[in-house]
Amino acid sequence: MTRIAFIGLGNMGGGMAANQAKAQRQVMAFDLSKAALEKAEGAGCSPAPSVAEAVKAADAVITMLPAGPHVRNVYAEQILPNAPKSALLIDCSTIDVESARAVAAQAKAAGFRFADAPVSGGVAAAEAGTLAFMVGCDDADFAAVEEALKPMSRVILRAGDHGAGQAAKICNNMVLGISMIGVCEALALAEKLGLDPVKFHEISSQSSGQCWSLTSYCPWPGPVPAAPSNRDYEGGFATAMMLKDLKLAQEAAAKAGAAAPLGAQAEGLYALFDGLGYGGKDFSAILNLFRGELT
Repeated sequence: MTRIAFIGLGNMGGGMAANQAKAQRQVMAFDLSKAALEKAEGAGCSPAPSVAEAVKAADAVITMLPAGPHVRNVYAEQILPNAPKSALLIDCSTIDVESARAVAAQAKAAGFRFADAPVSGGVAAAEAGTLAFMVGCDDADFAAVEEALKPMSRVILRAGDHGAGQAAKICNNMVLGISMIGVCEALALAEKLGLDPVKFHEISSQSSGQCWSLTSYCPWPGPVPAAPSNRDYEGGFATAMMLKDLKLAQEAAAKAGAAAPLGAQAEGLYALFDGLGYGGKDFSAILNLFRGELT
């Protein structure tokens, strides 16, 4: 598998495509942004003038697009009519489960292998090639999907059949959004009570409050040097993207008849934070909402 078509070179896709090129694969890349294409070219990719040109000789097509409608349109109008039938199609976008299953059905009807494979890890992991992939695909296709994703990954897990990757992603990010709010509330309370938040981090990290949001992605500057909190909350997982994922989780819950009240509360808080103008900041910056220190 040496010829990769990569469609969508945004904050995540650019680093992912670059890691495909680092693995000595021939990467034909496309994005509507000229700047993104130029950056990809600098990372060893070959810019394509269109999606159709990018996919026409691909062994695998990887897409990283903003939302379900974009994925549906790009596959129906540009990828399926132009990619070779032997190409493996992998969508790494985070979209609604219904769209993932609809695209999978169209792809299979047209004679293609398809997988939904959303990611966890954020921009830093996309650039480092250490993303976690949650895959929905036919069991027989999983080995090929693993091989295609290997240069971009830390771990690749098959969640189940088509759509299961998206289901895993939105459920995982609902856990993340809720837990980060809990950590931020606790840190803000510790500060108000006169407890050094760094000392609280040390204690809670070794107690029952231990969780990923606290020990691996601490929203308080200092305890976790690699966390965005040490960079004024820049360069991580944007609040607007967390809000998007929480909205997807609530939509899925409504359709499935599932109760997700904490997810709804988390969505409301991130919507408030985004509405105040902090959509571009890392989602852990919501700590400052609870501290009353928004600037």
